[in-house]
Amino acid sequence: MDTIAENAVVAFHYVLTDDDGDEIDRSTPEHGPLYYLHGFNNIVPGLEAQLLGKKVGDSFKAVVEPADGYGERDKGQMELFPRSSFPPNVELSPGMQFNAQDEAGNVIPIWVVGIEGDMVQLDKNHPLAGVRLNFAIEVVEIREASPEEITHRHVHGPGGHHH
Repeated sequence: MDTIAENAVVAFHYVLTDDDGDEIDRSTPEHGPLYYLHGFNNIVPGLEAQLLGKKVGDSFKAVVEPADGYGERDKGQMELFPRSSFPPNVELSPGMQFNAQDEAGNVIPIWVVGIEGDMVQLDKNHPLAGVRLNFAIEVVEIREASPEEITHRHVHGPGGHHH
């Protein structure tokens, strides 16, 4: 497999910045490149679309608008909850992430964005919602996904299935 296409396992190094040039995230030599299974929504859609057709050794800039990244910010996703709604032994601080469940039992990540007195402000928006994502990408590996990876819809580590 020479180019990135559906069912390809792809590895790439990246640096992610916002429009001000502030670094948000990056791959590191210690942790290696980011691996994903192409065509299964394992990375933001705008980046996945721009990786399609690329080859090992390709380096490029990818700009992902909020709608194709983590979505636009929705003020309706912010709520206040009493501090008593949280376990008493948990020290809350802005930036902390929790998982909640909706009425259907789906897991929903939420973030603490503020604490005022006995009230905690939570946000269901991803912290990068509303942010244009600027990626510097270097594709370092492409291979065909195994049948097991395709069935499970994600990349498996060396030696098989790891969750």
